[in-house]
Amino acid sequence: MNREGIAARFHLDYPDFALDVDLLLPGRGVSALFGHSGSGKTTLLRCIAGLEQARGRLRVDGETWQDGKHFLPTHQRPLGYVFQEASLFPHLSVMGNLRYGLRRVPAAARRVSLDDAIELLGIGHLLARRPDRLSGGERQRVAIARALAPSPRLLLMDEPLAALDQARKQEILPYLERLHGELEIPLVYVTHSADEVAHLADHLVIMDDGRAVASGPLSETLARLDLPIRLGEETGVVLQARIAERDARWHLARAEFPGGSLWVKDPGRDIGAAIRLRVLARDVSLALDPHDRTSILNRLPAVVSGLSEGGHPSARLAQLQMGDSLLLCRLTARSVDALGLETGSRVWAQIKTAAIIE
Repeated sequence: MNREGIAARFHLDYPDFALDVDLLLPGRGVSALFGHSGSGKTTLLRCIAGLEQARGRLRVDGETWQDGKHFLPTHQRPLGYVFQEASLFPHLSVMGNLRYGLRRVPAAARRVSLDDAIELLGIGHLLARRPDRLSGGERQRVAIARALAPSPRLLLMDEPLAALDQARKQEILPYLERLHGELEIPLVYVTHSADEVAHLADHLVIMDDGRAVASGPLSETLARLDLPIRLGEETGVVLQARIAERDARWHLARAEFPGGSLWVKDPGRDIGAAIRLRVLARDVSLALDPHDRTSILNRLPAVVSGLSEGGHPSARLAQLQMGDSLLLCRLTARSVDALGLETGSRVWAQIKTAAIIE
């Protein structure tokens, strides 16, 4: 399903802004459009939805939705759209809101049942309520279920957590992760949150000044040193790993990834279960030799594959190669000089167990 991907080429001019992108996104999983405010993320999403009539072309799973000859209007595009605000119909119950979008989709064409959408978002106990009796997180879960109910071939989300406080974001993230794991519908997700990218994205598009300055698999793209957008304290990588071993005494688990393994806080998953790890550059240090008498459990052999400035004259960012995986390390220019680091240097990467974020 949707194996051919999403081919999007758009050009749109405003008096003080221009969008100019040419992208090929995967046909499944989550593609995150990431960048600062005003970088063009939402404009690109609206072009995909047909809400902006940009010049260009759009093909979804081999079907042309727009080119130089025709333009499929939004209501004829089989997509779901979730906005920052839930925008539920206040006069309808939750069930009434969910059923509203089903009227234009024949039962035979529905690939996601209404019951499935309700179960995936955990809203079965809310069906009789009106929107004014829902929390912000509940309203957004209903909005996502409403977008899923018509079985779209493409799901678009425009910063769906931006209007929520931290507690409500943490409430809804597990449901978004569940959608990511259980649905084959491709999702294009706009965000400026590095944390949301780390939790959800498979493919990352970095937007800057109306252009896609980088596009590729999440882990590879986050590890690049040549991008104009710096994440500061959020700079780091995401590793796809599996639980290989459990240390019940100390409540730890060893997670293997291509190129090594890391001891992490035991997430309670089964042996062999997939796990996503986020390792921040600030939590990685380097040594030329392994040191056994240290509190740091994770010490991995690596090769310096790149060095760049770190956002301040005193700082440097090192890219580290470990087998098929990459890490980033933030350190001082003084340390780079003291260790004699250069591309090709062999080092030991030291990573605190408590600093790894699932």
